[in-house]
Amino acid sequence: MSIEVGSKVQGKVTGITNFGAFVELPGGATGLVHISEVADSYVKDVNDHLSVGDEIEVKVLNEKEGKIALSIKKAVDKPQGQGSSYSRRPSHQGKNDRNSKDFRGKSNFKAKESFEDKMAKFLKSSEENLASLNRNTESKRGGRGGRRG
Repeated sequence: MSIEVGSKVQGKVTGITNFGAFVELPGGATGLVHISEVADSYVKDVNDHLSVGDEIEVKVLNEKEGKIALSIKKAVDKPQGQGSSYSRRPSHQGKNDRNSKDFRGKSNFKAKESFEDKMAKFLKSSEENLASLNRNTESKRGGRGGRRG
């Protein structure tokens, strides 16, 4: 049986590594499910999700030079409009909201700064930091009228 890219097939987990799981496909071919393709959520250890001998459904992502890339999370049919959990960011209530206020009652809304404004701020803070650094290092080295012995 030929494995077609994009098809969903049943397979059996034959080995687990720290970077993924090897799956035996129909026809004797073996493919790899990378750790990032095991589940929609963060996977620290593949052993938490799979065991050797598990029968699983996988989607064939690609086949290159005899190596077959597989995905478990893409083989699962999701309801329309529901994407990966990685795409959704947790909402920080009011942190960047134009109408929210900080703990002092001041508005958090900031007008967009131009590149020149940002660069001017950076240069000013950079010069202040450099001046402070020079003051501190010269006193330790004995520069500018330091003690001579």
